[in-house]
Amino acid sequence: MSGPKKSIGFFTRLLDDATPAERYRLAAEQIATAERFGYRSAWVAQHHFHHAEGGLPAPLAFLAHVAAKTRRIRLATGVVTLPLENPLRVAEDAVVLDLLSGGRLELGIGTGGTPGSYAAFGLEHGRRAEIYDDALAKLRAALRGEDLGGGNRLYPAAGDLDQRIWQATFSVAGGLRAGRAGDGLLLSRTQPRAKENPAASLAEIQLPIVEAYLKALPQGVAPRILASRSVFVADDRAEARRFAEIGLRRAAAQFAKSGHILRGETLDDLILSLDTHVGTPEEVAESLRTDATLTHATEIAVQVHSIDPPPAQILRSIELFATEVAPAFGWGASPFSASPSPAASLAAAG
Repeated sequence: MSGPKKSIGFFTRLLDDATPAERYRLAAEQIATAERFGYRSAWVAQHHFHHAEGGLPAPLAFLAHVAAKTRRIRLATGVVTLPLENPLRVAEDAVVLDLLSGGRLELGIGTGGTPGSYAAFGLEHGRRAEIYDDALAKLRAALRGEDLGGGNRLYPAAGDLDQRIWQATFSVAGGLRAGRAGDGLLLSRTQPRAKENPAASLAEIQLPIVEAYLKALPQGVAPRILASRSVFVADDRAEARRFAEIGLRRAAAQFAKSGHILRGETLDDLILSLDTHVGTPEEVAESLRTDATLTHATEIAVQVHSIDPPPAQILRSIELFATEVAPAFGWGASPFSASPSPAASLAAAG
């Protein structure tokens, strides 16, 4: 996987087996640890209502808290479920967070959301693409300082935040949409396979999306492609597989309901079916080498889901990936572009 040096990121859905407050504390600790080991970015997902699917309905509020506890790591949403939000309020909250963090926000958006979530917000899940397109147009207009009606414009001004939008997608059409806009492309850690090709690799599914994105990028716009991957690194192979057995078996039924075709019932079957990279640093590196999509990614974001080991093992995995796996590929954090935020500086001084 040669080419320009790739950055590394940390991703969390905040699924630690704990109370909500403890989940948030643990996630903040994980992000601070990632910063300490040179990760460029930290990504958090938004989920509504169901604690077993995701622990964070308000990602921008949480990242404002994390901004005060960190100094350099970029703070990213992966993603804000835009159809379920007021896009002008997203713009306002995003700008305030960006200012408080010293310009560290990366704004990932997507359609996301389960049908039940849409119903709770009084929206039709079948219209999500239409709602998303309308909301995205309003979000862009706000971030670009356009007249929003009656002479109203976004305050505070967003600076270049509209150039830090990322779009998540499972489809070639979504790749084209992100590319045409000059946005970043967010690729998922796993995707369901078509029934006619259940053994397809993740790269077979995602490389056409990448190709469409690259072809659609306006001339002169540098690609931004983040590949999220399920990665759990441990010092001991048996320990890694023991936690994988617990987590993947717990998650398998839910994945099957969402369209994943499981290749079998053994642990190795589940690892393959759910695109998981697990083991010692050497084993994880060997596994990642088989993922051709990573050749095109500009950043690799690792998450321990759906293994979801205990907190101490998550911190150790963050460390091992940064110190032993990433260097094997020449991956590492790019130079940080943001200055420490005022809030972070005050926190450090305290």
